[in-house]
Parts: sequence; structure tokens; C-alpha cells
Amino acid sequence: MTALEQHRHHPRTFHDNRFVYPVLSRRSQGLSVGINLNPDKVCNFDCIYCQVDRTSQAETRFVELDAVLEELDDLLAMVTDHSLWDDPSFAGIPVSFRRLNDIAFSGDGEPTTYRNFDEIVERVGAVKTRRGCEDAKLVLITNASMFHRPAVERGLETLHAHNGEIWAKLEAGTEEYYRRIERTVVPFGRVLENITAVARRWPVVIQSLFMRVEGEAPPESEIEAFCDRLCEITASGGQLQLVQVYTVARPPAESFVTALDDRELQEIASRVQARCGLATAVFGG
Repeated sequence: MTALEQHRHHPRTFHDNRFVYPVLSRRSQGLSVGINLNPDKVCNFDCIYCQVDRTSQAETRFVELDAVLEELDDLLAMVTDHSLWDDPSFAGIPVSFRRLNDIAFSGDGEPTTYRNFDEIVERVGAVKTRRGCEDAKLVLITNASMFHRPAVERGLETLHAHNGEIWAKLEAGTEEYYRRIERTVVPFGRVLENITAVARRWPVVIQSLFMRVEGEAPPESEIEAFCDRLCEITASGGQLQLVQVYTVARPPAESFVTALDDRELQEIASRVQARCGLATAVFGG
């Protein structure tokens, strides 16, 4: 499988694993080891572009902590002894991508909804250290809806003790557009407050997926409002390390969702740079 095919192919399974899986991440520019804390496919967002098939019932319904840690330990062993690159799924990967960039809490739902989030971050961090993977990041890919929970706050502290990084979703500027894209009962204001509060403590990567909805790109007014929200976060003391501007790369939940082209993505990124003075990275479909 080529690097491009790997970027577009993100299965949540690997061999007999049920929770831990390796992917070649276009945004990480290397290997990302994912930990699926939502094998039941339950999420508090129902994004119109999500790639998770929620029409079929999940075979695994609950996170089994011991199994997660064993799968992670075994996979990191394959990474450190380089045997992963002999696996047929990864044998064609260029040498420049054959590096472990991160271990990411991600998967089929919002990882911070996991009840014992603080415990699992601590245990995963210990495995990472024991396997000599201290340089790899511990990444949380999140919709930022649960940062206010005490267990999540404790988990974020531990995350950053293990070379942590938060990738928080923000892809709207107005409540109306946010609800259209994310389809959730979580108020837009809660997400903005959570991102701002966390960004005051640690640098945050903003992940922003833009798309066509029923053939229409995001209106100019929405992009302006999006930039307004970013500027408000930084004006309040929030540290935004990077804004990732990207689009759909794999089949989305809804057929009326299609990708923007590279020129459109670059225009959004340029607007963010000009309006907010923030670094951006563009990832086309």
C-alpha cells in the first residue's frame, strides 16, 4: 500500500487488536498509534462528515483497560524493533514516514467521554515510557466538549507530563453553522470556553475541517466569524500553536458532504494568518 493510500485508509483494527491500531497520519507526517476509547461508536457529536459507520452495531461495547495496555505494549514493541514495517499493510511506506510521531487518543467517538480518562492516560504514559518512546507525543484528538470534567482535567495534566498535545476541533464561527455541521446538543459556547481555558495553560492545536455541504462551500461570513472566534481565544490569553485546515479525505457519513479543493483550503488558511496571525497547515483531500 502506498503512502497516499495509507493516508486515506484509517481502519480501527490491526490483526486481532480491538482497541489499538497504527495509521499513517497525513497530519502527523508519520506513524500514529491510535487508541479507540469508544469501541461502541457512541459519540456526543454526530458530525455530518464523520467517517465512522454508526449504522452497524459494534462488536466490542466496552473498553477493557488491561487489553488496551497489552495491545499498546505489543504494537510499540513492533515499532521499536522495526518489525511493523515488515507487515504487508506497512511494507510499502517510504523510509521518511517510518517514525513514531504519536500515540493518539482518538477512535470512534469523543475520547474524553470515557469515565476513567485520567487513569487510562496515566497507564498509557507508563507504557510509552517503559518502551523507550519518550520522544513520541501523547496526543488527544477531541471536540473539547468535556474539558471541564475533573477526570479530564487530571488527564490533561498527565498528558502534558508525557510530551502531550491537544488537538481541539473548531470548524465553525457561529452557533447556527456549528449545529449544522456537528449536530450536537453541546452548546457552541461550552466548546469555546473549554478551548480558551485549556489554551491559557498549554498550547493547543486547532483542527478545522471545512467542506462543501450540498455543493456549497462555507460562506465568507462564516469564515470571518471563525477567524473572530480564534482571535477571541488568543485575546483572552489562549495559546494556539497551529490551525490545521483540511477537508474530507475518506467517505463521510452524509453523501451531501464533499471536499474543498486545495485552493479553497489555502484561501481559508491565508485568511487565518492575516486576521489572527496564527500558523497554519493545509491538508488537501
